[in-house]
Amino acid sequence: MAGLKACNALVTGANRGLGLEMVKQLLEACCSNIFAACRDPDGPNSEALRELAKNHPGVVTLVQLDVADPCSIKESAKKVGSLLGKKGLNLLVNNAAVLPQKTMLTTTVEDMQNTFNTNVIGPLFVIREYLPYLRTAAKASGKPGMSCDKAAVINISTDSASMSIMPVLEEPFPFFPYSISKAGLNMLTIYTARDLKADEILCISLHPGWVKTDMGGDMASIDARESVEGMLRVIGGLTEKQNGGFLDFTGETIPW
Repeated sequence: MAGLKACNALVTGANRGLGLEMVKQLLEACCSNIFAACRDPDGPNSEALRELAKNHPGVVTLVQLDVADPCSIKESAKKVGSLLGKKGLNLLVNNAAVLPQKTMLTTTVEDMQNTFNTNVIGPLFVIREYLPYLRTAAKASGKPGMSCDKAAVINISTDSASMSIMPVLEEPFPFFPYSISKAGLNMLTIYTARDLKADEILCISLHPGWVKTDMGGDMASIDARESVEGMLRVIGGLTEKQNGGFLDFTGETIPW
């Protein structure tokens, strides 16, 4: 976690799994404002997140944000923008995702549409709606170069999106729509890194490892704490050299 100094951060899909653990560890890193976004912050699946917000008033702010709904994204950005102030948003983590366990032969039109809406189109519009606040943070920092404590977008991806790795990767479960959507997310990372370079806003894709969460399952190799510790360590050390890159939670480069 060394080097992570982002004072204003937003995490999507923050009510469980990696998103919830990231909020916890951003608290440990003493981020001053953490916007914890999820689809239903008042629902039964957000109890742990509500408890965190209750125990850290003024630091953790719950934000209703359904990444599959452009109107929800827009409204969330208005709320967060009204609370950010002049320092802007330093760190945006596109973590929310869905993983329908389908093969090429069993996936449906609805599976593909829903997966792309959440895993690709959602992050695109989250970046666009929050871009003014990222630009504000980049300008307010007064520092040259790129870093996460200046302004950065982190897209949570997967090694199963790698066209080099996928042919030899052991599949713990079928994730055809997920892999294809995350490959699309990786291309979004490349475009974002290129198009926001002039603003000195950094963007990477980050593979969290195979993690023991509701999505990753009990057979996964690492737990959420180890994954997020690694990811935050990587995020904290990012510079313009990694802009547009595809890394894993240990900092190793993943082939496209």
